[in-house]
Amino acid sequence: MMAIFRSLGATFEMIKWEHSVFALPFALTGATLAARGLPSAAQLLWIVVAMISARSAAMAFNRLADAAIDAANPRTRTRALPAGSLTPRFVTLFVAVSSAIFMFAAFQLNRLAFALSPLALAIILLYSYTKRFTRWSHIVLGLALGIAPAAAWIGVQGSLDARILLLTMAVTFWVAGFDVLYSCQDYEFDSQTGLHSVPRHFGVASALRFARAFHLIMLVLLVLLARSFALGPLAYFGIATVAALLVYEHSLVSAHDLSKLNAAFFTMNGVISVVFFVFVAADVLVRR
Repeated sequence: MMAIFRSLGATFEMIKWEHSVFALPFALTGATLAARGLPSAAQLLWIVVAMISARSAAMAFNRLADAAIDAANPRTRTRALPAGSLTPRFVTLFVAVSSAIFMFAAFQLNRLAFALSPLALAIILLYSYTKRFTRWSHIVLGLALGIAPAAAWIGVQGSLDARILLLTMAVTFWVAGFDVLYSCQDYEFDSQTGLHSVPRHFGVASALRFARAFHLIMLVLLVLLARSFALGPLAYFGIATVAALLVYEHSLVSAHDLSKLNAAFFTMNGVISVVFFVFVAADVLVRR
């Protein structure tokens, strides 16, 4: 019994269950905009199941793909696979089961969602290899999370509206920005091993400027989104709050001090996604 609980704990640590808050609120924003209010209970259920299972598959696959890299990196060698807490066979099975659940959830939503589910899986899984050949892997990771609101829109409407792609692009640059920040921790390791990242190719100081630029682009895209959907003051207040939180996030780190990076990465980004969803949803519901 204790072994089962240890395996469960290692599995939850591997997939960072608590970090589902990053993308899920943006997916719910896409669903709310698609429904112009609250989606049905069934739609919400299957969107949440799809989001959690897709993210679980992606995180577990990333651990498989990066097992050797994680074992060599002092920062990551205590992760489940390098530490031996989980076996590659178990993690492979976990990826397969999570992927199957994701496709089943898409099937429960509508025909288009199911038809596109293999493409979504390809994007979120194959990201794991991009750091081996491009410095812009941060943007690919951003796209992997950025498709969430568009996917949720399809889940509700059964079709795609080009306007929701503004939110896809906004999330893409938001995630790319904080992933650039996060990868600053591995500047020396990436340089030694030949892995690609913005910090490795441009230096930490320049990487911080890239992250600020990406987040500025995100804010512009959020304003364009609000205009395209004719959202009201609550939505714009939410965007202003997101801007303030991003300014605070960037104030926590500098080229000479990355000690508060975990706080910037985990806490602020979770708050940002929830705040944006709450204000947009409130705006949509008030204006129905």
